[in-house]
Amino acid sequence: MSTDAVPAVVLLSGGLDSATALAIARERGFICHALSVDYGQRHLAELDAARRVARASGVREHRIMRVDLAGIGGSALTDPAVAVPVEPTSGIPVTYVPARNTLMLALALGWAEVLEARHIFIGVNVLDSSGYPDCRAEFIEAFERLAALATRAGVEGQPCHIEAPLIAMTKAEIIREGTRLGVDYGATVSCYQADSQGRACGRCDACRLRLAGFDAAGFADPTRYQRP
Repeated sequence: MSTDAVPAVVLLSGGLDSATALAIARERGFICHALSVDYGQRHLAELDAARRVARASGVREHRIMRVDLAGIGGSALTDPAVAVPVEPTSGIPVTYVPARNTLMLALALGWAEVLEARHIFIGVNVLDSSGYPDCRAEFIEAFERLAALATRAGVEGQPCHIEAPLIAMTKAEIIREGTRLGVDYGATVSCYQADSQGRACGRCDACRLRLAGFDAAGFADPTRYQRP
């Protein structure tokens, strides 16, 4: 199917994975509408990164929507009283944000209906997901079935497809693909506790995965860190 002049909604957090997913959507020929979510996260530097990535990528439109997941709590990413772990942990870590991807996809789905877009891109990937349950292929497949049932477009036979092009890729594979597509990873922020200048801590789970990914991919890490 030709994607000329076909719109797509791309969830854009400002991190490495979502920037790569956006680049893939653009390569496939979609007209990209980027959606970022201010959900009360402590690492607001990601939203500044999302603005940079959206501008550099030439998206048709970039919107930032507000959802107060800090009001729910239950995560180190939304509750300042819960420390972000700097050592590997077992099981689902405290950085998991309850229902985050479900809510983000729901917002993207609503906007997609308005745009008459039939594709939503999300940069989840199961291999480097820290064990988050909403980064699994089963979740993406289930949400796509829900979208077909819950929308006018779906019941009229034009369901929205949830595109997760990174789902089975390692961080190194993602970095290689994004580099091929010209993604400026120096503009992205993945750290769970980046400072106000967007500098990464270099110790949290997200930083460790990112560091290891660049090392395995054989590329220099352009991330700005708070300490050498």
